[in-house]
Amino acid sequence: MKLDIVGLGEPMVEFSEIPGESGRYLHGFGGDTMNAVIAAARQGARTGYVTRLGADAFGEQLLDLWRREGVDTTGVAIDAEALTAIYFITHGPSGHVFSYRRAGSAASRLAPADLPLEVIAGARFLHVSGISQAISPTACDAVFAGIEHARSSGVSISYDSNLRLKLWPLARARAIVQATIPLADYFLPSLDDVLVLSGLSAPDAIFDWALALGARNVALKLGPDGVLVGDASYREHLPGYRVDVVDASGAGDCFAGALLARLAAGDPFLQAARYANAAAALNCTGYGAVAPLPRPGAVLALLAGSEPA
Repeated sequence: MKLDIVGLGEPMVEFSEIPGESGRYLHGFGGDTMNAVIAAARQGARTGYVTRLGADAFGEQLLDLWRREGVDTTGVAIDAEALTAIYFITHGPSGHVFSYRRAGSAASRLAPADLPLEVIAGARFLHVSGISQAISPTACDAVFAGIEHARSSGVSISYDSNLRLKLWPLARARAIVQATIPLADYFLPSLDDVLVLSGLSAPDAIFDWALALGARNVALKLGPDGVLVGDASYREHLPGYRVDVVDASGAGDCFAGALLARLAAGDPFLQAARYANAAAALNCTGYGAVAPLPRPGAVLALLAGSEPA
C-alpha cells in the first residue's frame, strides 16, 4: 500500500498529572512526529511511522495504539536491548513541566543503516523534526539519510524545528536546523522556537529569515494568534480561533498532521493551512497529545461556524 505520510522520530508513553489532583496521572501517548501522523490518519490520510521500540509493555501499548489509529507499522523495529521512552507532565507556577525518561531509548538508537528505505520511498511526504534530530547523533544522521533518500525518490519533506534545549545545546541545534531548512519542502516552525533560533522577534522578520535560509513553503505557527503562511511570492496571516483551551501541548503537531493530510488530498498549501489552523485550535480543548486530536467533522464545523479570534 502506498502511504501518504510517513513520520520518523521517537514515540513515547505519556503520564499527565490531573490539574488539582497531585499524584494522579492520565495515561496517554506523545512524541511530536507520532502525534502528527495520528492527526493525519484521523483526517483520512494513509500514514506510517519509522522508529524503534523497546521489547516492553510500553512498546506493545504503542503498537496497539497505531493499530487502532490505522498507522502502518512496517517501518517499526523492536530493540531488545533498550527501553521505550516515557515522560511525565506536571503543573508548575509557569505552566506545564515536562520530565523525560528517554536517554538511551530504543528510538534514540536509530541509525541510517536501520532505515526502511522502501517505506520512505513509497510515501508522498516524509515528516521529521528537530526532536528527531536531537535525541542522539545517530538519530540525527538517520534523519538526514531519510531526507536524502526521500528527496531522491520524489518524496516531499515536511520539517518542524521543535526546539528542545534540554536535548542539545543551542549552537548545535541552530546549525542542524539551518542545515535542514533548505532540504524541506514545508517548514513548520513554532514562534517560540524561531525566536531563539533566529534571534529575531517580529513574525515577518522571522518569515524572511526562513526564506533566506532556503525555505520553500513556510507555516509559522503563532499559538493563539494563528499562523503566518506563504512562500517567497506571498504570505497571509490566518488568525487563531476562539476555543476553550484546556491543554495546548501537541497543537503544533496536530497542525502538521492535518496540513499534510489536506496536501495529500490535493488542497493548495494555503487552503490546507486554513484547515490545519482550525484542527490545531480544537486540539487545545482536551488533555494529552493524542486523545484530543480532532476528526474531520469537528474541524469542518469549526471552519463553517466560528469566526477566528
